[in-house]
Amino acid sequence: MTHVFGLTGGIGSGKSTVASRLRERGVPVIDADQLARDVVATGSEALAEIAEVFGREVLLPGGALDRAALAARVFGDDGLRRQLERITHPRVRDLAQRRFAELAERGEALGCYEVPLLVESGLADVLRPLVVVSVSEAVQVERTMARDGCDEAHARARIAAQLPLADKVRLADFVIDNSGARESTRAQTDAVLDAICARVGVDPTRYPR
Repeated sequence: MTHVFGLTGGIGSGKSTVASRLRERGVPVIDADQLARDVVATGSEALAEIAEVFGREVLLPGGALDRAALAARVFGDDGLRRQLERITHPRVRDLAQRRFAELAERGEALGCYEVPLLVESGLADVLRPLVVVSVSEAVQVERTMARDGCDEAHARARIAAQLPLADKVRLADFVIDNSGARESTRAQTDAVLDAICARVGVDPTRYPR
């Protein structure tokens, strides 16, 4: 059986840097954001439901989802966001379970599930050990502005829409500080992976550096 642990953080915290290092070490990483894209692929049932609820203006000319248009519709509107989540979240959960089963079929000892809203979704205790990638709010703002090409007010609004990183850190089994150099983050990730192996009884030599 595969032991799946959780990886989360906040906007601009740098989860992808940690996930990339885990993949380099040989740990399969399942990305919830990619699953969310998969379930709303062109021609999917979920996409048809979204178009019915939100209108065809959230579709691109070719019929694919216009993610930016949909995000603009639901951002700041809890009612619309919950409607969208009712369509997508059950399908993402089902697809994740299929991916976990595939890991078990391959004989993988460990798997990592990278989920931006892991704590908010109530999965913290399901995906132990929980790894949280942390940075200061100032770094979050700077990185979000650079990544999304937005102004500071918009970046802060997006950060405020999530549970504060400090609250996630309090629930974590392991915290990786991604405020410094990339080499430091990679070294911390290596140490955390070795500690996870020790905790769940997996031989760390399966994941050479």
